[in-house]
Amino acid sequence: MHEQYQPREIEAAAQSHWDAQNSFAVSEQPGKDTFYCLSMFPYPSGKLHMGHVRNYTIGDVIARYQRMQGKNVLQPMGWDAFGMPAENAAMKNNVAPAKWTYENIAYMKSQLKSLGLAIDWSREVTTCKPDYYRWEQWLFTRLFEKGVIYRKNGTVNWDPVDQTVLANEQVIDGRGWRSGAVIEKREIPMYYFKITAYADELLSSLDELDGWPEQVKTMQRNWIGKSRGMEVQFPYNVDSIGEAGALKVFTTRPDTLMGATYVAVAAEHPLATLAANENPELQAFIAECKAGSVAEADMATQEKKGLPTSLFVEHPLTGEKLPVWVANYVLMHYGDGAVMAVPAHDERDFAFARKYHLPVKAVVRTSAGDEVGSEWQDAYGEHGQLINSGEFDGLDFEGAFDAIEAALIRKELGKSRTQFRLRDWGISRQRYWGCPIPIIHCDSCGDVPVPEDQLPVVLPEDVVPDGAGSPLARMPEFYKCSCPKCGAPAKRETDTMDTFVESSWYFARYASPHYTGGMVDPVAANHWLPVDQYIGGIEHAILHLLYARFFHKLMRDEGLLTSNEPFKNLLTQGMVVAETYYRVLENGGKDWFNPADVEVERDAKGKVIAAKLKSDGLPVEIGGTEKMSKSKNNGVDPQDMIDAYGADTCRLFMMFASPPDMSCEWSDAGVEGANRFLRRVWRLAQGHVSQGLPGVLDIAKLDDAGKDIRRAIHLAIKQASQDVGQHHKFNTAIAQVMTLMNVLEKAPQDTDQQRALIQEGLETVALLLAPITPHICHELWQELGHEEAIIDASWPVVDESALVQDSLTLVIQVNGKLRGQIEVPADASREAVEAAARSNENVQRFTEGLTIRKVIVVPGKLVNIVAS
Repeated sequence: MHEQYQPREIEAAAQSHWDAQNSFAVSEQPGKDTFYCLSMFPYPSGKLHMGHVRNYTIGDVIARYQRMQGKNVLQPMGWDAFGMPAENAAMKNNVAPAKWTYENIAYMKSQLKSLGLAIDWSREVTTCKPDYYRWEQWLFTRLFEKGVIYRKNGTVNWDPVDQTVLANEQVIDGRGWRSGAVIEKREIPMYYFKITAYADELLSSLDELDGWPEQVKTMQRNWIGKSRGMEVQFPYNVDSIGEAGALKVFTTRPDTLMGATYVAVAAEHPLATLAANENPELQAFIAECKAGSVAEADMATQEKKGLPTSLFVEHPLTGEKLPVWVANYVLMHYGDGAVMAVPAHDERDFAFARKYHLPVKAVVRTSAGDEVGSEWQDAYGEHGQLINSGEFDGLDFEGAFDAIEAALIRKELGKSRTQFRLRDWGISRQRYWGCPIPIIHCDSCGDVPVPEDQLPVVLPEDVVPDGAGSPLARMPEFYKCSCPKCGAPAKRETDTMDTFVESSWYFARYASPHYTGGMVDPVAANHWLPVDQYIGGIEHAILHLLYARFFHKLMRDEGLLTSNEPFKNLLTQGMVVAETYYRVLENGGKDWFNPADVEVERDAKGKVIAAKLKSDGLPVEIGGTEKMSKSKNNGVDPQDMIDAYGADTCRLFMMFASPPDMSCEWSDAGVEGANRFLRRVWRLAQGHVSQGLPGVLDIAKLDDAGKDIRRAIHLAIKQASQDVGQHHKFNTAIAQVMTLMNVLEKAPQDTDQQRALIQEGLETVALLLAPITPHICHELWQELGHEEAIIDASWPVVDESALVQDSLTLVIQVNGKLRGQIEVPADASREAVEAAARSNENVQRFTEGLTIRKVIVVPGKLVNIVAS
């Protein structure tokens, strides 16, 4: 055993052993408990960042621990390889996205391997490869034929220069993020997944997910947004053109119907178009609205603007004429594109009404009274007793709901219904680097799914996009084809799918990645699924996790698998944060400096109080801790850390710095401390092994000091088992091992039995650390005399008899201040403990002249004497 800890050699040897033994490849073993541990797969951006390191180390610790529990553990890895970043990099570097992507995958895979992750690489999937997306296309065609996927026009952000659709976040101040062109709202044909058909089940089955954070389930419930309300029709009759009809709205507050003072419609609503026929001012306003964002978040914060029309609708119960306004806060693709406005009881309507001097009529008695003031109060939105509502006065919310519904039904102008905030999932993208949508457009037959024997529709990989729309639309060799039904010339769809589609089912493909008979092998899928532990960032709480749950149910309904949910347990890991430093530039901007280039001064508590740039010695501003990012230049390259300290040090620091679900603050001192600890473990083991391995420990012959050491060993096992296995508190488990190391380093090693006790202690340290620092533990286990690899060893079992104490040392306090210790028999009564405390020399000294009022005994821990 080498005298010094040499991580480079140790880690290379351990990884070579695992590779040679194919240690992490697994297969279905009926009758053996399975554990499927999965971390969200990475986008191949070029290199790992510390967020990756933390995420995959958390998953690896869990996977290795479960393996030590004797389970058949599956931990796969793959690549979420389609998407815009590859296209942008391709345009910047004038290379094909495929080349950029595959090169990045090769490099990132080597980085992941250097971390020593227990991954079954034989199951690797890459979503941009035809052997993966052909099955996505296969499912698409089946769902299209069933109507679960359909095609209709949708409103999108259109960049007229780049000739492409932009996501809401790519529209900045009304202009395209790349071209700078003014964005237009366009209606274009798009494909949609009918996720709304599963809204009720997606909502109700959240209750089955006991292993998910409540925060994530709440976010999904809010996103799905189930609400019971009323569909209300406001009749209208436009005499000038002889057109009559009814404006439909949906409201969750039908109790406020008698307080409606106007209605507002979206710019795209037919009534808005009708009203703008001979009104240039309204036409201009509608055009302005159409140029705005279609995002709900933007709508909530933008200034509420509107214009009146010459149209009126009738109140369904009173017949009163209500003016029709066109308002920028009403979205056509949410609800019916129209709202009944009750300014007295809706904050948005209130602001609009005050701005345009529209009537405000209170119809609910709230805690703020019967009147509505000039400033909005949240109380105005409360449920309460109806007032100013004619025959409905005095009713509460439920009573008013039922009575108003009955009145509307009599007039055939409304009824209750349940509505969801969730909208169908539009998956069409006018991008090149994505999965081709397997539809052929025929003038005679319409939209025809590509037959199964013609799948996959392969995306050409040698294309370099130029940003001006999808290259596929300019490639006759791609889109020219024959109709599968009639044989006539036809055109292949050139849109590609939203990349969320690929990440919505990859977890199922891992169960049988090489299966050619279908999307998944049902036997393998049902063997492994659902995933026992899923790990990923909270930022994926809604879209990815919701879409994955939806896809799982689609696959279930296609008979591909039997479980209802994809992920039993979910762990959302915290971010990796680091200090930021900057100088303010002349233009007011900030020049950010990497922490490695900054010299800091800390106070006694370790807080940074001053900083200067190493290169010029001049001060820099301290920006506080923020998520590691390129924009703040506060990232740390994992490869630099691995090269300097080894993967085990990085893993240990990441797991020790904080619990997995909390933010982890990067600290160079913390990394060095982790490395020092591993050197301590190595030094103790090396000194022990160099003397030759001892004989078998005879527990019966242990003296009191030996019993104390063995108690420390098994107390560490007990605590670490709870921390790792039950709570995923790896930081406290590591702290237990550190406490044990303090005991072992001080333990005598004079006799063979004393050394046998050290042997048990070192074996325990190796086993408890094995999931966290697998390389050093692999080496230690061999040096401690074991032939089998530590990955095949079992997690240590607590010997409860070792925890039994003959005597206890209790802390003695007088009025809450530490005054000494006493040793008492473990089975001493409360009275005996109190008597021993009272007779303690220090207690008598500090209570002299005082009266003892109370004696508080905390069993096994302390005695507090209250005196005055």
